[in-house]
Amino acid sequence: MSLGAVLDARSSLSKAPLRATSRSSTVDAVWHELRSEAEAALIEEPLYAGIIQATVLDQRSIAQAFAYRLAHRLGDGDLSRLAMRDLCLSAFEADPHASAHAVRDLVAIRERDPTCRRYLDPFLFYKGLAALEGYRVAHWLWQQGRATLALHVQSRISEIFGADIHPAAQIGSGVFIDHATGVVIGETTMVADDVSILQSVTLGGNGKESGDRHPKIERGVLLSVGAKVLGNIRVGEGAKVAAAAVVLHDVPAHTTVAGVPARVVSKLPRNEEPAQSMDQFFGDGI
Repeated sequence: MSLGAVLDARSSLSKAPLRATSRSSTVDAVWHELRSEAEAALIEEPLYAGIIQATVLDQRSIAQAFAYRLAHRLGDGDLSRLAMRDLCLSAFEADPHASAHAVRDLVAIRERDPTCRRYLDPFLFYKGLAALEGYRVAHWLWQQGRATLALHVQSRISEIFGADIHPAAQIGSGVFIDHATGVVIGETTMVADDVSILQSVTLGGNGKESGDRHPKIERGVLLSVGAKVLGNIRVGEGAKVAAAAVVLHDVPAHTTVAGVPARVVSKLPRNEEPAQSMDQFFGDGI
């Protein structure tokens, strides 16, 4: 490559917008763009070129790339990186929708995180994405009756990424877990599509009851920093749970709740999507 081409590539990287939305969210389109970004990154940082080459450019599909990257980060002395890669790839290949879910998660970051300039950054480095895709592997294992391996993956996710997600929990796609540190999601939790979860959020039980005991989070909800949603309660579609709120009762759709214990502090327009806007403003009252 000529010096001029190298300089042009570096220039285009430096001018990347602070916030970029995807032109297309199909698996093939995102995979193509991710590979293009990886090729540009080889020029940007030659010292990291070997990792980028092995993780992205040497892989034949985005499922293989996710499996390789997860294995590189989650593999340890108990379960080698090679064994972890095979396990992750089996999980992705067993579900015909797995790649689409992973892509929707990746796109959600690019659309909602103002620091995200390209797909490559969350793919390589963001703990929230890695924790979520690792959970998807553990969830597949759990559904196969392989609880021991599922719990091993859960444990590694907790150790490496600081997020504790039970493999039996049910989580949709297009979910954005920002920062991941301190996130706890309990066994019978259900999280719908297009939800945003910030750091130190707990979706937990309330007391020692057994059975279905964890929250149900509907589509488009924003769970702000440090929010605690406890018990078998429902947070309605398009609702916003304010930072540090402790939610012990159902939250109506399209409302903001705040406080300890949480109460409704504002109503939201039905066309507002708090999980997309990431606006944590409480509102000025009803």
